[in-house]
Amino acid sequence: MKDYSQFVPNVHFELIPIKNLVSNQEYQRSLSKLHVKRAVENFDLYQINPVKISRRDGINYVVNGQHTIEIVATVSDSHETPVWCMIFDDLDYAREADIFAQQQKYVKALSAYEIFMANIEAGNDQQLLIKGLVESYSLLISSSKTPGGICAISTLDYIYKKFGFHVLDRTLRLCIGTWEGDINSMAGSILRGISKLIVAYEDELKETIFKEKVGRCSIKELSRMAKDRKSGSIGYAEAMLTMYNKRQRVPLKWEKLYNTKGDEQEELIEYEEGKN
Repeated sequence: MKDYSQFVPNVHFELIPIKNLVSNQEYQRSLSKLHVKRAVENFDLYQINPVKISRRDGINYVVNGQHTIEIVATVSDSHETPVWCMIFDDLDYAREADIFAQQQKYVKALSAYEIFMANIEAGNDQQLLIKGLVESYSLLISSSKTPGGICAISTLDYIYKKFGFHVLDRTLRLCIGTWEGDINSMAGSILRGISKLIVAYEDELKETIFKEKVGRCSIKELSRMAKDRKSGSIGYAEAMLTMYNKRQRVPLKWEKLYNTKGDEQEELIEYEEGKN
């Protein structure tokens, strides 16, 4: 009979109260309050994984799962709450640090597209509504830049969640009507820039004027203008507002734009989409 022991870790599982776990090792990353806050707001029991523990000298050191225990403690409002732990009894500190350093090395994170499509398969309302809206403009959700496709999926989710369905609808309508579906116009920073203008000015922002004046500027020129102003979506919003206000008898007031500041989630989206 074949020996499979080399493929099966020598561990056992226990339910341990959070108060009896120690997660202050030097090799661990800093706790992300934003990550904990989001997970608490969207808590799902089925997303909780066992906490990886190294038991040394009778102390339960958390090797992986410090965010998990913080999330559960926050949701339950108690450090008495137990969590399932996968316990190693044969590790020293150096081996723990090595395991922590290597654990994500060969893990492929899910892309925004993969997450979105999984939500579609699960029948989740937000993604179904977004998909239906995009398709109503004869476009499709895509995993990469392609004619007739939108791959700025995190941006679509962000605009819908922060500003609502109608702002996302108007954002797409303005973008498509202004640049006639130019593949480069569907970039996340441009869509978020348009949504900022819509939220800031509401009915003051006239779609016919926007399409006429901003549409005279190519995406290449708009991107250059935006880059010269500020990074990310606010740079695009400023560039588009400059074009819109040109020779307007009653220009839109600039100060209104800065009442729709970005947040940490938008900064994360700009960082992630900027890497692609």
